[in-house]
Amino acid sequence: MELLDAGGYWYVRFLLQRGLALLYLVAFLVAASQFRALVGEDGLLPIEGYIEAVEFRDRPSLFYFYPSDRVVGLAAWTGVGLAVSALLGVPYLLPEPWPLVASVAIWALLWGLYQSFVNAGRIFYGYGWESMLLETGFLAIFLGAGATGPPVLVIWLVKWALFRNMFGAGLIKMRGDDCWRELTCMDYHYETQPMPNPLSWYAHHLPDRFHRVEVLGNHVVELAIPFLYFAPQPYAAIGGLATIGFQLWLMLTGNFAWLNALTAVQGLTTFSDGVLTTALPLPAASAAPAPLPLQVASVLVATLVVALSGNPVRNMLSTSQTMNTAFDPLHLVNTYGAFGSITTRRYQLVVEGTRADDPDEDDWRAYEFEGQPVRTDERPPQWAPYHLRLDWQLWFAAMQPRPGRRQRWFTAFLADLLENDGSTLSLLRSNPFPDEPPEKVRVRRFRYRYTTPEERAETGEWWERDLVGIYVHSTSLSELRSPTGGRRPGS
Repeated sequence: MELLDAGGYWYVRFLLQRGLALLYLVAFLVAASQFRALVGEDGLLPIEGYIEAVEFRDRPSLFYFYPSDRVVGLAAWTGVGLAVSALLGVPYLLPEPWPLVASVAIWALLWGLYQSFVNAGRIFYGYGWESMLLETGFLAIFLGAGATGPPVLVIWLVKWALFRNMFGAGLIKMRGDDCWRELTCMDYHYETQPMPNPLSWYAHHLPDRFHRVEVLGNHVVELAIPFLYFAPQPYAAIGGLATIGFQLWLMLTGNFAWLNALTAVQGLTTFSDGVLTTALPLPAASAAPAPLPLQVASVLVATLVVALSGNPVRNMLSTSQTMNTAFDPLHLVNTYGAFGSITTRRYQLVVEGTRADDPDEDDWRAYEFEGQPVRTDERPPQWAPYHLRLDWQLWFAAMQPRPGRRQRWFTAFLADLLENDGSTLSLLRSNPFPDEPPEKVRVRRFRYRYTTPEERAETGEWWERDLVGIYVHSTSLSELRSPTGGRRPGS
């Protein structure tokens, strides 16, 4: 019986652990370089706001008790080290019985440390792939290591997470924007997605017929293919190949942090060692059953997952489906789904500063971001699976003509620019005022659209833009710090 065939997934576990370790490595590198600027002691959303707003049991985090930048840095770089050790397969190098002990310890520490960042990170960590990494990372604790195979129940639990990931995304699209049912969403997506990449312009200009086929294929991969994950081989592997191929296309045409890479890693569980050794030049794997304690633990974990799956399944099947939601403080079993609606216009915030007392238009100089377009003559860069958290929030912010409740960090961001704050400036691509900070800043809101192939051939521009409004009027540091301007808004 396949559910008891632990020896049939040794290679699958090996690849799954390496892929997950690589994504943990990226996630902790992001935390090491960005968390303190965004949510540290003096971040855009200072960490004390998290402590004041929640109870530990609701959003547990190491930083609830140790809210210091030093502890944040120590936790992030510890996570980097643990991820490297998992990536290199350190537990597999140890003599028995230490592979299992080391594996459980490494993956448990990775999960616990990253939990701390997600729960304290608030809006800057409020993405579905954070919960997905935690859910998959929790299951990885029980995969084991060494010469024995993994508990197959855990492999199937990862398949269950993959199913909810894909099927939830498919359902929210069919219930959402009319363009998904009319097969026209991809006419806009590549231009209006959060962070285009170097190939997005080209994908946008593919023929309309191709875009119709894309949307239809999306529905097949997200709504029909997931049921193959639980079928016998080779049908499960066929479903996995379709899913991984779909994720690779998304990775080629956009910057979605590690969402697509993690989904592809989850997709490895649809294979078996028999499929892998048939398709690849690998020797046949011969693994003993998982140790009894690990098998017992896998049954307990499966029982817990089944018990916690009620709310995610009810949400997934509900006509008022909510996307990307965790139903427990530890993000053990979550609901997923994205892009239920597609924006048809792309808006961008252009932040500018000046040192002139009475500036005219030529006196304003623009800040440039790492991922969000500002200059119209630059092709969008590739960043994924690295996650530019400030840039993502700028995309959300630009959807509204004025800063809203979810942009309470924006006042602090502008104040930091007026002080040339090194921590905040590290999140940007360039600072047009390297010697002295500006006297004033303003934020203008533009409509951006891709140039046509003819326009780009003539001008070399990737974007055309039109001013649609003023997001924040010209303001100084004293005005931002006044009672009406505010400083360091909480969460």
